[in-house]
Amino acid sequence: MSAAVAPPPLAVCVYCGSRAGADPRFRAAAEDLGRKIAARGWTLVYGGGSVGLMGALADAALAAGGRVVGVIPDFLCTKELAHERLTERIVVASMHERKRVMFERSRAFVVLPGGFGTLDEALEMITWRQLGRHARPVVFLDVAGFFQPLIAHFERAIGAGFIAPEHRALYAVAGTAGDALALAAGECL
Repeated sequence: MSAAVAPPPLAVCVYCGSRAGADPRFRAAAEDLGRKIAARGWTLVYGGGSVGLMGALADAALAAGGRVVGVIPDFLCTKELAHERLTERIVVASMHERKRVMFERSRAFVVLPGGFGTLDEALEMITWRQLGRHARPVVFLDVAGFFQPLIAHFERAIGAGFIAPEHRALYAVAGTAGDALALAAGECL
């Protein structure tokens, strides 16, 4: 009888802003999340930037000894100031390829505050889940109530008949990094 082989550590994709945002709690949450991902022994997969919440997240995970994979399109390498100290940097040709590679490399998704790109990535993962393309957790880390207007919009769309009520299960909302990672891992809270 051979010894059991441990499963590979979970890789979690984090979508977040290339800007830090106006509230210092956003950066603090990104750093906390990065440290907690590393503490769990998980791999962080993210957009590859060195600035804003992206940079804070990656720097905190690296400082805590974590493995960090950045996926960045070649045309954003200078614009988003590609992180130079990652465990692995993957340069791709397009935003579509970036999203595909991040999806393929991850078993769960956590969403921090951010702008259009962050929302695009998060909503695409929810849509893919709705369409049966995956069953991976998508978790909004609701720092300082940032996502409450979005969640309220989802509820409005449910009330208006555009989203089925059972599709609330396609995403989760967490108030802390620890809770977000527990939901990403499928742990009961």
